This record gives sequence, structure tokens and C-alpha cells, in this order.
Amino acid sequence: MLRIRPYRTNDSKQIACWCRDSISFYQWSEGRLGNFPVSPERIEQAVSGRIDNEKYFPFTAFDETGAVGFFTLRQTGEAPEELSFGYVILRPDSRGKGSGKQMLKLGIKFAFELYGITKVSLEVFENNPDAYYCYKSVGFRENGNVTSYDLCGEEWKSIEMEITR
Repeated sequence: MLRIRPYRTNDSKQIACWCRDSISFYQWSEGRLGNFPVSPERIEQAVSGRIDNEKYFPFTAFDETGAVGFFTLRQTGEAPEELSFGYVILRPDSRGKGSGKQMLKLGIKFAFELYGITKVSLEVFENNPDAYYCYKSVGFRENGNVTSYDLCGEEWKSIEMEITR
């Protein structure tokens, strides 16, 4: 059974090991953590500086084998009724087994039931179909917004998706 808990400092060591190649690293981070490979220190720096922020929630997903995933939820702009998923990543051996869906559902439950949000959004790159279909399977739908990023010497298109209460 998968559960979530608030992110802890030592989680960054495990998360950094899950980023095995540059493509999956940039799909996960949008380049916001610098260049590949990522260090635990860079993850820690990105997350810990915002932990006391009332609008930013980093979570670690775990089961009986230990940490299997990580994600953040954050308030976007001035919209107090909306949270956005970010940095969604799974331990490589947990992919394709339903762990991503379970983790997202727990994050959505936190947002809707515990935090009282009415909409949750996220972005996914077109070149990440596994993540796209995982998000769709838990109820996210495209909202028509597409953003382009320059990553790995290419233009990557990011599709915004959302789910409402």
C-alpha cells in the first residue's frame, strides 16, 4: 500500500539516484534544477528553501520497500483555489506498476479534501507519453495551454492538464 508523507532532508539522496539519464531528468525537472546529473544537494536546495512556505508542499511516496516517489504541490500565482503538481518522479523499478497513479491520487486527495482546493494542474512534455497517460488515467484533461522549452538542444512542448473537484 502506497502512502505519502512530508519530504525529509535525506530523501534527496534517493531522488537523485532515480534520475539515470538526461532526457528523463529534464522531463522531470524542466531544467529548473540545472544540468544533468542532479546532486542531492541541488534537490535539497530547491525544496528546503520553500518548506516553510504555506503555499508549497513537497511529498515523498513510500511503501514497505521505502521511498518510491516524490512530488510537490504548490499554489500557482495568486489563485488560492488552485495547486499545481511539480517534480513528479518515481523510483525506476516502481514505474509501470500503478505506483504513479496511486501517488497522484493521494496528492489529489490532499489538495481537494485536506487543503480545500478546487483545481489541480500540471504540465507534461509531449515526449513523455507514459506520464501523459498516467495523468489522464487519474482524471487530468488537457486545458489547451502549451508552453515551449529549449531543452537538450531541442524545442520541447509542454501540455498543461488539470482536474477539478
